[in-house]
Amino acid sequence: MLSLSDAERTHILALARHAVVDAVCHNRQLAEIPGLEVFEQRLGVFVTLHVGGKLRGCIGVVEAKEKLGESIVRCSAGAAMEDPRFQPMEARELAHLSIEVSLLSRLVRVEPEAVEVGKHGLLIQQGIRRGLLLPQVAVEHRLGREEFLRETCHKAGLPPDAWKAPDTQIFAFTCEILEESPAA
Repeated sequence: MLSLSDAERTHILALARHAVVDAVCHNRQLAEIPGLEVFEQRLGVFVTLHVGGKLRGCIGVVEAKEKLGESIVRCSAGAAMEDPRFQPMEARELAHLSIEVSLLSRLVRVEPEAVEVGKHGLLIQQGIRRGLLLPQVAVEHRLGREEFLRETCHKAGLPPDAWKAPDTQIFAFTCEILEESPAA
């Protein structure tokens, strides 16, 4: 995992915010990404948006196929405008927006008993179905290990006990979580 400076954390959150504002106010994807070394890395990333403390969108990529700066811009705009669970964000919501950026480590295949709630995020895959939950989801919802596994199966559209099946793959990852102070 990266060891980020305070300045790099600030730049990452600022880029995410600029990308959301450009998407919401101008219906376009931010074109200019600062030429900082941190944005050249290739990492999985999820951008989570909250408005008034409530989830407003979350979009991410697990396996990095592009540079981090490009992923942050695309995921930030997507979380604001394309999360299928929500209507596109409106400009009036920006005053109450807080942004969380989760930088993902590499996926590691694990056995269920190795899952550490609060440390690991999960990706469960069976055939073409995949579901992912970030580590903070288990903490926020006070899930135990088996509940976390069941909820990740649910996210994949699988039966709750699919994590026990021999053809199910369980991957763990950790996150570096960057967050703005919550907006009012």
